[in-house]
Amino acid sequence: MKIVVTGANGFIGKNLCTMLAEQGYTDIVKVDRETTPAELAASLQVADFVFHLAGVNRPQTDIEFKEGNTDLTAFIIEALETAGKKTPLMLSSSTQAERDNAYGISKGKAEQLVKTYGEATGANYFIYRFPNVFGKWCRPNYNSFVATFCHNIVNDIELTIHDPAATVTLVYIDDVCNELIGLLKAGQSSGYRQVSPEYPTTVGEVANQLQAFKLSRDSLITENVGTGLTRALYSTYLSHFTPQQFSYTVPAYGDDRGVFCEMLKTRQAGQFSFFTAHPGITRGGHYHHSKNEKFLVIKGKALFKFEQISTRERYELTVTGEQFQVVETVPGWSHDITNIGDDELVVMLWANEIFDRKAPDTFASPL
Repeated sequence: MKIVVTGANGFIGKNLCTMLAEQGYTDIVKVDRETTPAELAASLQVADFVFHLAGVNRPQTDIEFKEGNTDLTAFIIEALETAGKKTPLMLSSSTQAERDNAYGISKGKAEQLVKTYGEATGANYFIYRFPNVFGKWCRPNYNSFVATFCHNIVNDIELTIHDPAATVTLVYIDDVCNELIGLLKAGQSSGYRQVSPEYPTTVGEVANQLQAFKLSRDSLITENVGTGLTRALYSTYLSHFTPQQFSYTVPAYGDDRGVFCEMLKTRQAGQFSFFTAHPGITRGGHYHHSKNEKFLVIKGKALFKFEQISTRERYELTVTGEQFQVVETVPGWSHDITNIGDDELVVMLWANEIFDRKAPDTFASPL
């Protein structure tokens, strides 16, 4: 399948071409500002599908709206009609297509051209009035306010927000690309379509969430970045890092026993840390009423000892860094860990709650 992508070097275009290649579509003609009209016409003659993403939204004069949106669309349709292949055509439009301004009018006319092309030729056509699209490679101060906010927060530039309560609808670039690639499958119905999911929110809520990402490096408390809008915003925020910003230090506390270091905390699912112990050193010697911990020996040899604080039942377990065995602490059982090897012991630790110095749920009970 030969696929033509106009606006291939733009925000959506770069992401779409990347994901098309990942899914095995290798015959992609990338059309950009350097492509001549003759080259574009030639590629359209042999196209099996056209993603028309190119357009103008920030021109120096209003006439450029017509040239870059309406006239370019008319040129593409004329070339496709000349080819006589009923080539499917997707158009990137805008929610402003119904508004009475130069940009909206140019997009509305482009939509009508595409609709007429489909109805006259029987070719499939797909029109998307994209709301605010955001994600990696989105240009600050150009594509989306989300990109601008990410850039400013990452680089300690003050945000300018005129109305935090202003409502916005967002769609994430990965969802946009997956939707568009789905058009290549048979059985797709023509007409107006939209990307799912859409995320209704406000400008202020987006700003607050992005600022929370920045604060998390100091607090070590991560946001709930695994699903939905928060996941998408976090990915977008990270994409604005320079390589020099990829890393950061976390606090570590050392004494004659070894080192203890907290790595990551969550509000709802505890925290991750690790500790070391020199040969012969014992750590722990306490119990919890509710807290649970999971230990994973990464390096060395450890003896885990347990004692039920009421019945005094005891249990011992030896674990090495070659076993990758998770050892649980159980409420009401005192426990300690001793390095019984010749090398430094390194243990990864997860606790189901963030350590609270005012209420640590940790009570000394040496074994």
